[in-house]
Amino acid sequence: MRRKISIAAIGATLALGLAACSGGGAGSTDDSTSGGGDGGAGQLVGVAMPTQTSERWIADGDAVKEGLEAAGYKVDLQYGNDDIPTQQSQIDQMITKGAKLLIVASIDGTALANQLQAAADAGIPVIAYDRLIRDTENVDFYVTFDNYNVGVQQATSLLVGLGVLDEDGVAVPDVAGPFNVELFAGSLDDNNAHFFWKGAMDTLEPYITDGVITVPSGQTDIEQAAILRWQQETAQKRMEDLLTSTYGGGTKLDGVLSPYDGLSRGIITALQNAGYGPTRSDAKPMPVITGQDAEIASVKLIQDDVQFSTIFKDTRKLAEQAVSSADEFLSGETPESNDKDTYDNGVKVVPSYLLTSDIVYANNIQALLIDSGYWTAEQVEKGQA
Repeated sequence: MRRKISIAAIGATLALGLAACSGGGAGSTDDSTSGGGDGGAGQLVGVAMPTQTSERWIADGDAVKEGLEAAGYKVDLQYGNDDIPTQQSQIDQMITKGAKLLIVASIDGTALANQLQAAADAGIPVIAYDRLIRDTENVDFYVTFDNYNVGVQQATSLLVGLGVLDEDGVAVPDVAGPFNVELFAGSLDDNNAHFFWKGAMDTLEPYITDGVITVPSGQTDIEQAAILRWQQETAQKRMEDLLTSTYGGGTKLDGVLSPYDGLSRGIITALQNAGYGPTRSDAKPMPVITGQDAEIASVKLIQDDVQFSTIFKDTRKLAEQAVSSADEFLSGETPESNDKDTYDNGVKVVPSYLLTSDIVYANNIQALLIDSGYWTAEQVEKGQA
């Protein structure tokens, strides 16, 4: 009964999770507010988020904090500003302050061994949030989306945009190919990037083998396609280099596999500067470009026929699951897991709870994003939160 009451309060609070994408800078402390839940007893929970350069992570941090406070906990929410030593120091400080549980979305999933050993020594459970923490036994639970399937969805949407599949995933007969595609991956120090890549490449490789899709640059390894720290500017520079090295002779680029909306916008900038678009309906059309996270600027680009698709991972649900799992730990219970086999961090298989995601196209923005309250119609029209 205690858990049901707490989670009801959490759900009510998280309905407002994306109302404001703002927060304190790296090193800020949002740690003194106790919510009105029935079982938190004022215990402190440390929440470490990687960055405020993505509106997604700001919304995640806000939603987790609000949900924990609704369940009766105090919260120390910190953003690491994409700097590993900063995040390490923040987690050290959370332990020193007496946090009873840590929720960590890591900048580098291999860089927190010392901090998590200190947490284990102090009897503090650790929940990895969306990014698996690797090479340590001291991670107790993982909440995330089915990241392999996210990669499958990204590749599927690329194939839909090229006309190889319809939106139900059914092969379209007599498709004219080959289609020239370039591949982008996320940051190699983020475990999720590897799942996205594998899901996408497992989906695309049969079409590459059959010659329906070609990669003119020849850059088909994740190490070649990876973008450190998921930086938009780095993706723009790589796309510019690809255009110069491979497409200078008039070769047409038909599609780009992009695993994140920020990268997609950098790619789009490079392509528009090179004379593509500005939309997919122009004489030299913008290639089919995928994405992830349903960031508002990219949703606007999809609505305007510039970017083709994104993957919607409803982070309100992810935050709610993290809070639910934290509440179970702090109540002396074992959190519910729906995957005990997939997420091997190099030392142990971490029990996990996986959530589902959706492909967003222009024709389902209303149903997936507006009707669900994730974005308003006005925000989509303006391209701003």
